[in-house]
Amino acid sequence: MGTMKIIFTVASLTPESGGPARTVSALSSSLADLGMGDKMEIVTLDAGPAFGRPLMPANRQVKTVFISRSHPWLQTRAFGRILERNCMHEGPCLIHDNGVWLATNHAAARTTRRQKKTLVLSPRGMLTKWSLGYRSWKKKLAMRAYQRRDLEAVSCFHASSAQEAEDLRTIGLTQPIAIIPNGVSFPLAAHSAPRRKEGARTVLFLSRINPKKGLLDLVKAWSFLRPQGWRVIIAGPDEQNHKNAVLRTIRAEGLEGHFTFTGMVPEEDKWRIYSNADIFVLPSYSENFGVSVAEALACGVPVITTKGTPWETIAQKRCGWWIDSGAVPLAAALREAIALSDSQRNEMGLRGRKLAENFSWDKIARQMAEVYRWLCGEGERPDFVFFHGKHKAGH
Repeated sequence: MGTMKIIFTVASLTPESGGPARTVSALSSSLADLGMGDKMEIVTLDAGPAFGRPLMPANRQVKTVFISRSHPWLQTRAFGRILERNCMHEGPCLIHDNGVWLATNHAAARTTRRQKKTLVLSPRGMLTKWSLGYRSWKKKLAMRAYQRRDLEAVSCFHASSAQEAEDLRTIGLTQPIAIIPNGVSFPLAAHSAPRRKEGARTVLFLSRINPKKGLLDLVKAWSFLRPQGWRVIIAGPDEQNHKNAVLRTIRAEGLEGHFTFTGMVPEEDKWRIYSNADIFVLPSYSENFGVSVAEALACGVPVITTKGTPWETIAQKRCGWWIDSGAVPLAAALREAIALSDSQRNEMGLRGRKLAENFSWDKIARQMAEVYRWLCGEGERPDFVFFHGKHKAGH
């Protein structure tokens, strides 16, 4: 890729920040594996000791720049100054920003305009219909004040599904959109092989405890079923104090003994928790991708998720259920999944692992590198980059 420099910008690399921390780290590392390590860096904020250890790229050739902690306003100003300084590169320099609305995103767009650099933006689900409707008054004000202009600075959007691409077109964005799914890091074989189950069977939710994730629907659905010999594990960090709302609903339904909360799961324990599950559920109202779905599939776990996620393919490939949002459809899918035998669920899991092979980071990195080359005039437009028109939903 010649003398091209790639700078990834992301607000945080802590595990608590969710999918972007994992995907930025993994994508940059995979691009370094392709030979770009000496021309690539991540610029991010230092979240401090109250949060988990940052998810660093596995390939240590990727330079990671942490902006020291200070007053939030001063920290984000420093983020912008360092980003501008690091853009001073003789050859092509491309910024790949992640997320929307944050001060770091605004700094990336401002730097792009000042330095006349190429900007790729991965909105990470923050411009979906559901996300725009959540606390919409704040977002409408931000859109008028600065966000619309920042979005107009983007050279190419990265959508992780055709569904997300359609959301971008719906709000009037006309730039090219590269539709490339997120990748998944594959577990060790020991964590993906079907095993004989003993004791209680487990339904697993592993994601942020956030209102958009549909956990209240999961509690209501479980109250309809109350299956014997089954339990629900909810793993992940609490956001917006939503865990208390979930606990109140659990108590109101008399389900205290059915649910276990593990809190934030360390990376080294994540695959073990997936592999011990019998069913994975992500009842979200909105996801641009849903990394945890791909991880569960890679571990051979059947998945139940909603049409708020772009996972129609799991129903087509018979490795899960793709359902309408709400407690009633979720209860119906859970009832069907629980009624299956262990061997039937294992067969679904085998099909899911095969599907997950489409999301290897090596493949994703090669596609993203094609986009970078095209934007910098070093290659043809990839056939997964679209200028307009509707795109078939799914992956």
